[in-house]
Amino acid sequence: MQQQAIEHGNFRLAERIQTTFMKMQLRPLYYILLLVLGLPVTVAVFVLYVIRRKDDRSSRIYNDVYTQLRYSDYYRQLSEEFAEQIARKNQFFGTPEPDDSVLKQSTAQAEEELRKTAAARTAEILEAQGIRKTTFSQTFQTVLGNPRFLMVSFIPGLLMYGFILLFSNFYIKYILERLVMSVFVILGVVVLVFTILYLSPFDPAANLLGEAATQQQIDAFNRLHGLDQSYIAQLWSAVQGIATFDLGMSYEGNENVAATIANKFPVTFLLTVFALVMALVIAIPVGIISATRPNSFLDYSLMFIALIGLSIPNFWQGLIFILGFSINLEWLPATYSPSNWLSMIMPVVVLGTALTASVARMTRSSMLEVINEDYIITAKAKGLSRRYVLWKHAFTNALIPILTVVGLLFGGMLGGAAVTEKVFNISGIGSYIVDKQFVPDIPSILGGVVYIAITISIVNVIIDLLYAFVDPRIRSKMKQY
Repeated sequence: MQQQAIEHGNFRLAERIQTTFMKMQLRPLYYILLLVLGLPVTVAVFVLYVIRRKDDRSSRIYNDVYTQLRYSDYYRQLSEEFAEQIARKNQFFGTPEPDDSVLKQSTAQAEEELRKTAAARTAEILEAQGIRKTTFSQTFQTVLGNPRFLMVSFIPGLLMYGFILLFSNFYIKYILERLVMSVFVILGVVVLVFTILYLSPFDPAANLLGEAATQQQIDAFNRLHGLDQSYIAQLWSAVQGIATFDLGMSYEGNENVAATIANKFPVTFLLTVFALVMALVIAIPVGIISATRPNSFLDYSLMFIALIGLSIPNFWQGLIFILGFSINLEWLPATYSPSNWLSMIMPVVVLGTALTASVARMTRSSMLEVINEDYIITAKAKGLSRRYVLWKHAFTNALIPILTVVGLLFGGMLGGAAVTEKVFNISGIGSYIVDKQFVPDIPSILGGVVYIAITISIVNVIIDLLYAFVDPRIRSKMKQY
């Protein structure tokens, strides 16, 4: 029994690998990568393919059909028809050609048409006789379905089989694809930001050394930081540094950029996460309440408040909060202090106000589209409670647009938290980039932008995965992809 269970497990594994291999054949990039990763196995299969091809009946049938057509009246008629067509074309355009040139062209066209006809007739014969043409891909696919071949080739083809098994799990495949895409997005961000900074009219040496700096001091500064090199050399150095997580030293203060950003980024990230949590806790119930009471006084009141939240500038709201809650009421500290959690309340509320308003309006809009659908009416007719219908059926199906807005605005908040940080004197990544851009301190700005781009890319991957968990249709498409 144990031996049978092992054999059954090997057979199922071979079948899974074979099925996944068939899907990967349809995507050339994956197929090429697969052959390279399993190079020893690829060579062995190619040798087997060459041996099988010698005994391939399809090749013999094709040769027989081709020879029969080649020495029949069919080929002669094709040559005459093409020669006549070429002569008519030359006569129409007034460009006569020698007979040997016309004969050469007509023969080439007749040969091409003959091969197409032979291939079509061969395919008909093979289909009628149930014979499959031997190809390298078909040979590879066949041997992968053999458990014995899988056991023998497992060690030399370990990378290939690991890649196939990763591809067979659609969640892992989806995550890896999105991460690879994120790498290219980050690379594009680096190139774009560096190009803008390179073309900037600001001169880092002149700005940092001051007007009294001599030309020799400016030249020495440029040589020290590589600013005297060409655009390509500086860009390559920047990309290399980011790829190796060596962001270098800042122009101003000679600080280690990676260490500085690592200290400042968590503050901005926590501020953004808390603002997001606040927005979801407030906005989703508000949006659902407004959707269930459309065009009522409560609906108009809540959406009016949301519109005000969208319209208020962050800096003005922050100053009003400081004036009211810090100076007049003395309830909350005016500036941020890591040791005092109360100092985080006002920045979180200020940063999350616009997100709360946007999510509330999107929740209302999505819920209004869903609650009038036929399946919601059917659920109500079955006697299900109103709360169950709203949360289980309506809200679940309305969640996709809400997740989209949350993903987009979270990235916007993470990159646009500089104003809030400046108002509340928070030493975060946003205010850090703003301070450095007027130098411009290229390593510092690039490092900060890359940190933000990586975080936004990861958040987008999470949002895409949540789509699949929320909507079974998306999950089904991911499995087929």
